[in-house]
Amino acid sequence: MNAPVAPRETGGPGPTLRADGLQVALGDHPVLHDLSLSLEPGWTAIVGPNGAGKSTLLRTLAGLLTPARGSVWLQQRRLAEWPARERARRIAWLAQQGDTSGDLTVRETVQLGRLPQLGLFALPGPADEAIVDEAMAATECSAWQHARLHELSGGERQRVLLARALAVRAPVLLLDEPTTHLDPPHQVALVRLLRRLARGHTVVSVLHDLPLALQADRLVVLQAGRLRAEGEHDDPALHHALVDVFDGALRIEPLPSPGGVQRYITVPHLPADAAP
Repeated sequence: MNAPVAPRETGGPGPTLRADGLQVALGDHPVLHDLSLSLEPGWTAIVGPNGAGKSTLLRTLAGLLTPARGSVWLQQRRLAEWPARERARRIAWLAQQGDTSGDLTVRETVQLGRLPQLGLFALPGPADEAIVDEAMAATECSAWQHARLHELSGGERQRVLLARALAVRAPVLLLDEPTTHLDPPHQVALVRLLRRLARGHTVVSVLHDLPLALQADRLVVLQAGRLRAEGEHDDPALHHALVDVFDGALRIEPLPSPGGVQRYITVPHLPADAAP
């Protein structure tokens, strides 16, 4: 995946997104419990076991779920106080299972990312088309821009939906499992793209793939709907918490990084069977 889409201004000092005392339930089932979190520019990966509340947290940060208690703040203003169109200009969202129904082409789908800027009835101009081109180039889907979504593989559709999110040109990107359906080369390409985007955006991604998550700037570790740990990707305390929430089923090992930032990877912890 190629050069990132240019960022927009984040607007004002302080964290881009902040959650204060979030309590969220799905039906009668409590999911998030008194969760507070500040998210700065850069790439933050949200990780944790199944059922930890990762996607629920991301959907609440996007304004798609209303907390029973607590609030989300966007640029020092409660998220609920932002007009819907203004909020859509500032937060781009990629769902875990994005809608790929209908008979739209790849290009038409990516053009939908310009709706928050254009409104429902304005036609995209040359500047908008250039942004669409850039988003498709960044996710390597330009070659089949005239294909219909239903003609694509799952990984190809995922790249199109990511391009649609990039085309918003929002300062905040919330990505729920962006590596879904991607093969290893495109997972690596996505990591490189997110690192570049993080230089001017607040990128928050839910990831089940822990080796990929450890390539982020910061990690947030959830367990049973609570914030268990947060910190830089190389923080030993964060590594300890990560191993603990996964019941010791993994180890965290350093990657060779001559002259660069130290990176880490998780490997399965498979202790030798006890001797008979």
